Amino acid sequence: MANHSGKRFPKEMFEPAHYDESLGEKIEKPSLNFWQDAWLRVKKNKAAIISLVLLTMLIIMAFIGPYLSGYDGDVQRAEHNNLPPRIEAIQHIDWLPFNGTITNREGETLTPYEDRQVEESYWFGTDQFGRDLFTRLWEGVQISLLIAFLATAIDMIFGVSYGAISGYFGGRVDNIMQRIIEILMGIPNLVIVILLILILEPGILSITIALAITGWTTMARVVRGQVLKLKNEEFALASKTLGATNIRIIFKHLMPNMVGVIIINTMFTIPNAIFFEAFLSFIGLGLQPPDASLGTLIESGFKSLLLYPYQLIIPSIVISLLMITFNLIADGLRDAFDPKMRD
Repeated sequence: MANHSGKRFPKEMFEPAHYDESLGEKIEKPSLNFWQDAWLRVKKNKAAIISLVLLTMLIIMAFIGPYLSGYDGDVQRAEHNNLPPRIEAIQHIDWLPFNGTITNREGETLTPYEDRQVEESYWFGTDQFGRDLFTRLWEGVQISLLIAFLATAIDMIFGVSYGAISGYFGGRVDNIMQRIIEILMGIPNLVIVILLILILEPGILSITIALAITGWTTMARVVRGQVLKLKNEEFALASKTLGATNIRIIFKHLMPNMVGVIIINTMFTIPNAIFFEAFLSFIGLGLQPPDASLGTLIESGFKSLLLYPYQLIIPSIVISLLMITFNLIADGLRDAFDPKMRD
């Protein structure tokens, strides 16, 4: 045998390749179901994993945080009002925050704990009534998450059912149901909240109802689009041919194929609900003091921003972390559930 330069190679240099037929059936990559494959791709998204860990810590703190400081968030102590954050372990390090000092407008460093001879330490400081902000912050996170999850659950249950029925039956049923959605989407949420407050007292119930009245429409339209695409697939037509009822086809066969889309939209709905609750409480249409939520804490801190900025900065950081983590997790789930993103 010769190469392109004319040089000949002896036959002994060449050996036939041996093929092991048993290797033809060997599976190089383990068999994974849909959820296992999605989880593997979520783990590759570092932002989503970090957000998941951080969100888990925030939710845990929402439950155990009010009991860590040892103070009741509803107890007012006028002699301890507007104390800055102080953590005993670092209170003697001047250049670190949470050392119990505060700087006034003239640039002078004040030591309210020593001046008032206060021996207790408040990790996040106190408000104008002397209430512990650490306890009130985590109580506020509890309320905000409760409203968000409650409104999102209603959104998911009603929106998914409404959209699935509308898309599956189509025709006149679909036209009527979609016109109802368009009417509801044309009404601003703020108008609905104001009308509810005229009927109900401002609080968790009125905010949840306001979020539930119009919040489900986006989910319904997304689910409707998925049902329109899936209802003519072979598995749905086969079920219908075998005599399955419409309800069974919708919730037994079509719904499992839309779980990824439903989860993604739910994860995007939760931060919107948290922000909407905080916005309503900030403008005075949501929860009312002394009840604590992230919105009421931010509203109270905003009034004393120039003198005591920590009262606004700390709850603002927490609500920002909640919204960022939920959105990053939703982005990670969207990429994981998308077949086009598979490597």
